[in-house]
Amino acid sequence: MFKYHKIGLLVFVIFLFLVSLIFQACQKEEENVILTPGGRVALPSELSAGNSTIFSSTSKAFDTPANWVTGSLMDLFLKGDALYDNPRVSGENTTSGGLGPVYAGYSCASCHNDAGRTRSTLFTAGGSGPYGFSSFLTFIRTPNDQNFRQYGRVLHDQAVYGSKPEGKLRVTYTEKEYSFPDGEKYSLITPHYEIYDWYADSIPLDQIELSVRVPLRHVGMGLMMALDQNEILRLATIQYPEYGISGKVNWVPERNKKYLGLSGHKAQHADLTVELGFSSDLGVTNDRFPHEVAEGQSQVNGNYGIQATTKEMAAVDFYMHALGVPARRAVTNPVVQKGEELFYQAKCNLCHTPTLHTKAGGVQLIDGTNVPWLGSQVIHPYSDYLLHDMGPELGDDYSQFNATGDEWRTTPLWGAGLQEIVNGHSNFLHDGRARNFVEAIMWHGGEGDVSRQKFSKMTKEERETLIMFLRSL
Repeated sequence: MFKYHKIGLLVFVIFLFLVSLIFQACQKEEENVILTPGGRVALPSELSAGNSTIFSSTSKAFDTPANWVTGSLMDLFLKGDALYDNPRVSGENTTSGGLGPVYAGYSCASCHNDAGRTRSTLFTAGGSGPYGFSSFLTFIRTPNDQNFRQYGRVLHDQAVYGSKPEGKLRVTYTEKEYSFPDGEKYSLITPHYEIYDWYADSIPLDQIELSVRVPLRHVGMGLMMALDQNEILRLATIQYPEYGISGKVNWVPERNKKYLGLSGHKAQHADLTVELGFSSDLGVTNDRFPHEVAEGQSQVNGNYGIQATTKEMAAVDFYMHALGVPARRAVTNPVVQKGEELFYQAKCNLCHTPTLHTKAGGVQLIDGTNVPWLGSQVIHPYSDYLLHDMGPELGDDYSQFNATGDEWRTTPLWGAGLQEIVNGHSNFLHDGRARNFVEAIMWHGGEGDVSRQKFSKMTKEERETLIMFLRSL
């Protein structure tokens, strides 16, 4: 009897031990559970950005804080959001002053409406818009890579009252029709640019290196800055000679050091360029760029001092780091799943890398504040953040550091499927010339040609299925 009692006791102890293990496992799993607004547990394939994933497919899908933004962090987020959104004005107003005297936009949001891509006046007005912003930047320089005497790195096509814009941009498009092998037609438009109404020196276009670029989506920018850079460097060592693909890093020299470039169309920036954007695009002086953007022009009268403090710039930097990334949608839809298979078959994944990781510890803001919530995350940006030669058809002859004129950073695809909902248009590529996903793919040359060819040879149904997958991102 005693023997059976000992066996029963042993079984009971083992049972308690197993229950404890299961409970601990559940606790550990519970720490990583993310609930959707409907109360269900999110599927792993929906979690675009780890704990920065948000579940929104509305017009605010790019402009919603991550769930870890609470309490005092929310106060900082809202402060940065207001500085990002609110229009600047000319003069010495302490809260919104400093615009101009020449500028490209009157706020960050004028070009990045709802943290997305404002529809450019390239398409609505044929070039520079008349109402204070155009939602594109025109980079100009001499053929030997120097700024022109009367102009800076960007041609500012807007000005405050009493001042004159540096110049205006006009664009016309040539449209050409093509056919897929199965007979379905599509067309591509090629832009042709002209600068007119110069502020001072009228410079012939053949004496200008010019690059016109529309805004990028500000989706996942903080996670981009928190990337494990060793992983990016490893990706740069992987080559696919059978497809002519070999990504490379753009090394950016700043403050007597070299940094791995991640931000910008050509990965030409090592940070989110908050201070540079306020200075160069808005004409707002700050501690890093204390001089007026048009300094040296006769229409610059006086010096208003620092118009945006480092603390304010750090608030905007935090806002951009803390934006949530919309979850993937329709991940269980068989058509979307088939589209993902076709995405891989077309070798799109060789540059648009689906999965990356952020480094432990997170990342620091421009004022040194640490943001640990961005660390140690598994993310799905669909980009290797490397430079790839996309061929002369997309080239602009405007090199930046290691990036040649034909090379562009792989654009992250997360959020691309919601761009039309957020910003009301589906223009893609660096200058917005692609009017939809199909055109964007068919503009891929150089290292992207393998994907263009494979996509072209698919059936119409397969092409539409692959596009369905892109819309789910």
